[in-house]
Amino acid sequence: MTNRMLLAGLSALALGAAGDAAAQTEVTIGVLNDQSGLYSDLTGQGSVWAAREAIADFDPAAHGLSVELVFADHQNKPDVGSSVARQWYDVDGVDMIVDVPTSSVALAINELTRERNKVFLSSGAATSDLTGKACSPNTVHWTYDTWSLANGTGKAIVETGGESWFFITADYAFGHALERDTAAVVEANGGAVVGTVRHPFPGSDFSSFLLQAQASGAQIIGLANAGGDTVNTVKQAAEFGIVQSGQSLAALLMFLTDVHALGLPAAQGLIFTEAWYWDLNDANRAFAEEFAAANDGRHPTMVHAGVYSAVTHYLKAVAEVGSAEDGAAVVAAMKEMPTSDRLFGEGEIRQDGRKIHDMYLFEVKAPEESEGPWDYYRLRATIPAAEAFRPLAEGECPLVN
Repeated sequence: MTNRMLLAGLSALALGAAGDAAAQTEVTIGVLNDQSGLYSDLTGQGSVWAAREAIADFDPAAHGLSVELVFADHQNKPDVGSSVARQWYDVDGVDMIVDVPTSSVALAINELTRERNKVFLSSGAATSDLTGKACSPNTVHWTYDTWSLANGTGKAIVETGGESWFFITADYAFGHALERDTAAVVEANGGAVVGTVRHPFPGSDFSSFLLQAQASGAQIIGLANAGGDTVNTVKQAAEFGIVQSGQSLAALLMFLTDVHALGLPAAQGLIFTEAWYWDLNDANRAFAEEFAAANDGRHPTMVHAGVYSAVTHYLKAVAEVGSAEDGAAVVAAMKEMPTSDRLFGEGEIRQDGRKIHDMYLFEVKAPEESEGPWDYYRLRATIPAAEAFRPLAEGECPLVN
């Protein structure tokens, strides 16, 4: 199964500059993500398209580069992801892996990338450990993380009266990190965690977990899960009448595709934090229009935008270094250069590998407020880049002096 998926990815796409290839720096980029499961809508082929678009916009030939793009499905399994990455690094000459939702897979790729001295740019994974105790000179965590989600959503909800919390948590690295980081924010702002329950990943029946949350009497039920798990939890909560009975749901990681799957009648009023939204400005809208035209009308998530941004900056650094062979040297160059692209604007990469930019607190519109398909969010607050991510000194990253 793994080999078939790997071969499918390897035969997928090739972007090469015309002319004398011998005079160019050859670069191979691998998009590794969920192509078939509960995270495929928010990453999947959309991330492949975003990487391809970033390469085309960069114009590799004009910078002395020849770039090949490959992709594969990690099936949300660390062993599958590691097998693909090992084949790519050791046999197929892949220089950089991008995306990788599912934190347990990302942590495995993070370690393998360090061992092989390649580059890992994580747009899809959430665990803040990638810039904490597991930080690496070969990894950049690009789009969002569990600390930024907790700081944005958890703090906002506590400050508006949601003081008692019960967590329904996906039982793997991502869910654990999101629960941990949100609980810390809740307690630091005077709230309390009255209970938690962990569900299998991926899950399907959340009824017993929701009944425990309902019985706890907590004001806020924090959903420390994502993708299809979040969608199903919200849908089943509606069946139990949880919100109608006075408790509130806090979607701690929500994507545009999740809101689309739920529909505005079910999702309206949900508050959550994201790094990017297609309707914030003209540049984002133009990207979304291009994306939709190539992806059956679907609109891009923050993960897709992060892949575009990360690949763009990586190629700039490779062109500056003149080679993709030394991954740590390329990442060091990425940290030295300010980040700048049409989707995230200006930013920087810190010593711990954390990409810094603004984050946004959104609320889902009521159906009557939406002006058309995919018009789902209302901006409640902009969280400045300087406040959006965990302070450098608090992450316990061994790279920080």
